[in-house]
Amino acid sequence: MLRVLWVVVLSLLPGIPSLAADPPAQRRIRHVIIISIDGLRPDVLLRADTPNLRALLRRGSFSMWARTTPQSITLPSHVSMLTGVSPSVHGIEWNADLPLAQPVFPARPTLFELAKGAGLRTAMAVGKSKMAMLAPPAVLDHAWITPLAACSDREVLEQALRILREHRPDVLFIHLPQVDNVGHAHGWGTPEQLAAVANADDCVGQIVAAVDELGRADSTLLIVSSDHGGAGRTHGPDDPRSRAIPWIAVGPGVRPDFDLTRLGKDFEIQTYDTFATACFALGIQPRSRIDGKPIREMFDGLELSQPVSESQSPPGSSP
Repeated sequence: MLRVLWVVVLSLLPGIPSLAADPPAQRRIRHVIIISIDGLRPDVLLRADTPNLRALLRRGSFSMWARTTPQSITLPSHVSMLTGVSPSVHGIEWNADLPLAQPVFPARPTLFELAKGAGLRTAMAVGKSKMAMLAPPAVLDHAWITPLAACSDREVLEQALRILREHRPDVLFIHLPQVDNVGHAHGWGTPEQLAAVANADDCVGQIVAAVDELGRADSTLLIVSSDHGGAGRTHGPDDPRSRAIPWIAVGPGVRPDFDLTRLGKDFEIQTYDTFATACFALGIQPRSRIDGKPIREMFDGLELSQPVSESQSPPGSSP
């Protein structure tokens, strides 16, 4: 009840976007899991052996044309994914473990902080040590952060499943690093990276199976995405092959087998929308203006954009 009142009060404050709309199907969502497959370019996903991700496409709403931040690098992009704002706003514009005298955390609250403030249990399992900046004190109830620069997906999976089964968090972020690791070692789109994507797909399948096993499938919104793509053996600013990311959402009331590009050329999913959509699903109101928007269209029965017919074309124009 207190959380509902808080959402109503915040939605009336000037300058803060309202995410309070609550379609009936969305009310059933009580848990959110976000899986980021680091370095996963959409076309590589579709080329690889990915039966579990393809099953999620059939069960949910998706876009293979989502975009990450212009920087297209791991740390700034992940912080944007989990704060809903650009790197220039959250302040994390570097991409390494720095020898800082004091820990530096994002300048805007993460999804974990907002969820914790709403009385929800929060957790993450991440496969790169630099992701520790997503875990300021007292924000995460349970966290596993590899002590290594990067580890394998299987190590992350083991810890994520342990957290999920033992602690049953309401908000869980899982970061699988291996597709990116292999991309830097062997190249994007190589046979080696296709094998790494297949391995990540198996990890996703085990996470989905654990959610089913715990009886949470009917109350969990699952979002699978990435922080960036890549080309050659790297990724970086304003390269369309680096900016392109997949975005897949599955959960109660989410339209099945629904390609969100059907909504038209003016509709685009950005990585900031992951944060906004998770907040929307959980009934959490951001504290300040964000760059992201909740993808309500995957719940609502909105009209699809239709091509202009010849009879509707303006005079002098071609259909």
